[in-house]
Amino acid sequence: MGRIKSALELALERTESVKSDKGTIDQFEAKQRGKKLANAFLENPKDGLEGELKKTPKEQLGALKQGIFDVLIAQVTLPITKDDEKRIETAGKGLQAVIGDSRFGGLYKQFLQALSQYLGELAQYDEAIRRQYAPKLRQKEEELARRLGRHVQIDPFQDPEFVAFYNQNMNALKGNYQAMADEVRKQAAELFGQP
Repeated sequence: MGRIKSALELALERTESVKSDKGTIDQFEAKQRGKKLANAFLENPKDGLEGELKKTPKEQLGALKQGIFDVLIAQVTLPITKDDEKRIETAGKGLQAVIGDSRFGGLYKQFLQALSQYLGELAQYDEAIRRQYAPKLRQKEEELARRLGRHVQIDPFQDPEFVAFYNQNMNALKGNYQAMADEVRKQAAELFGQP
């Protein structure tokens, strides 16, 4: 009768041919370090990335840049609030340091200007949508007040009809600007050297 092998013995047999590649491990660690650097840069952009890029060994530089790029490119989105603009601007500065192509700087500057315009339009759309829907909302409040016998005030976002109307109009606006954000990400990837 054959000997029964333990799970550890089976695992060791299966991984016998697997050798650790020091170069692959170094590349992985450099990429992880790049991600940490990018997150730290987003928190405190005063430190900059250039110094860290210069002191990284040449064989790890590509992986480090890739890690930084992966984190920062994810920040190239439409802002939700005015506060998001600063984070997006900081991401652009970091991407410029990693990409190193002056064409990206000009493209990103245009993108930031468009984002300011977008936030302005977002506020105008919000106000216009609320104003346009206000008569219908008042009508619903009056009807509820008649049924309940007391004054009722409805929060517009508790009304499913308003929410659908609001989302439809806001998504139309966002769609116009989202295409621009997608294009900036695509151009950044091409200038960085990704397909």
